[in-house]
Amino acid sequence: MLKVWGRNTSSNVQKAMWAVMELGLEHERFDIGGAFGKNREPAYLNMNPNGLVPTLQDGDFILWESNSIIRYLVRTHGKGKYEGATPKITALANQWMDWQLSVVGPAITPAFWGLIRTPEEKRDLAAIAASQAKTLDAMKILEAQLGKTEHVAGEDFTMGDIPVGVMCYRFWHLVPERPELPNLQRWYAGLQRREAFRNAVEAVPLS
Repeated sequence: MLKVWGRNTSSNVQKAMWAVMELGLEHERFDIGGAFGKNREPAYLNMNPNGLVPTLQDGDFILWESNSIIRYLVRTHGKGKYEGATPKITALANQWMDWQLSVVGPAITPAFWGLIRTPEEKRDLAAIAASQAKTLDAMKILEAQLGKTEHVAGEDFTMGDIPVGVMCYRFWHLVPERPELPNLQRWYAGLQRREAFRNAVEAVPLS
């Protein structure tokens, strides 16, 4: 049985759990990090020296970094399902997974911390506004892509949709003032019809 270490309010844990649930894998999840602590204890650091979440345990195999966990699960337990039907589609799925880490994640993080984790009287409104603007710029890139393809890497759902989908969930909540993004809305509505997305992401309030 797979074991996933990490609190379900973490966006990175949500990515891993969405993949686990999408593939229908038997698993256990343990609350680690945030208010639960334990991520700096020796036993956990022995698995993940960064002290971050999530960490995946598959028998005697340990893996950390959320996008790497998704790739591993899709390749080994999904028998390639959601990896992409061709090497080019797989490469594009990986591209959008990396884009989530390098572009969207850094853009939206200040807005998340400012609006969700910071008391109202202590918020840096200028930093929040700048973060929202950067996030919107990033989502316009995604909007353009989704005007060409059904999903981020092509016509079919792939692992590339998972990390970007988690960020899009946060975008809807953290950037309320935005233009119409019809392609993004169409794609996101499709994600909402996936039970794994609803359970791993939408069911968990931002906190």
